[in-house]
Amino acid sequence: MNNPTVIERFSEFYDNWICKLQEILKQLLHVSNQHHLLAEHDLQSLVSKVTTHLKEYYTVKWSLAREDIVIFFSPPWLTPLEKAYLWITGWKPSTAFKVLESLKKSNLFEMTEEQERKIEGLRMRMRMEEEKVEREMERQQVAMADSKIVKLAKRSGRATWKKNNNEEDYDELVQLAMKDVFGGLERIMKASDCARLKTLKGILDVLQPMQCVHFLTANITIQLRLKQWGNNCQLIHDSHAGSMQESNHKI
Repeated sequence: MNNPTVIERFSEFYDNWICKLQEILKQLLHVSNQHHLLAEHDLQSLVSKVTTHLKEYYTVKWSLAREDIVIFFSPPWLTPLEKAYLWITGWKPSTAFKVLESLKKSNLFEMTEEQERKIEGLRMRMRMEEEKVEREMERQQVAMADSKIVKLAKRSGRATWKKNNNEEDYDELVQLAMKDVFGGLERIMKASDCARLKTLKGILDVLQPMQCVHFLTANITIQLRLKQWGNNCQLIHDSHAGSMQESNHKI
């Protein structure tokens, strides 16, 4: 796989998507400071605008993943720091509940007992979904050692050593085996994305409009700040590597 066209198309989309996300964050921050001037339906409209933008990411991702699923497990449009915090191609659902806890501790908003009860129920359900996805990923990884894959790996050594009349059959078997692998990865990616979307929708359904604004502001800030830190780390790394290379040339 590793289709350059998919990489280029999604990278271009992602760059534009991030730019729009930065603009959305500015709006959220402004509203956070001016909430007493906005009616509830205006807040709901803003929250809807944000969720529509977030869902667009998954729509495009799923569409292009049909052409190249593997690239989404090691996305070149992310920095190494961002990749280090990935959970199966994205953010881990349980982190959203950590954001809520931080908001409550900072006294940005208080939740009623009913809200607390609903959020706790959602947190437990999403934790079970996380564990289910993780088990599926483990099964997928273990499946790489099944007899069909092992036999193909053994044949590969002989095929490079001696061409034979079964070469076309071998290529067909490889394609069939990898089709199963890629299909499994795509199912796992979609399951993890569904867990993320369910978590987001579940939390927003429980919170009041202004609470939603605070939650989305915090969530998006974390994502963009991690990207900024990742870019800074990459610049420092590249600068250091350049200095080392220059020193070696002088020697």
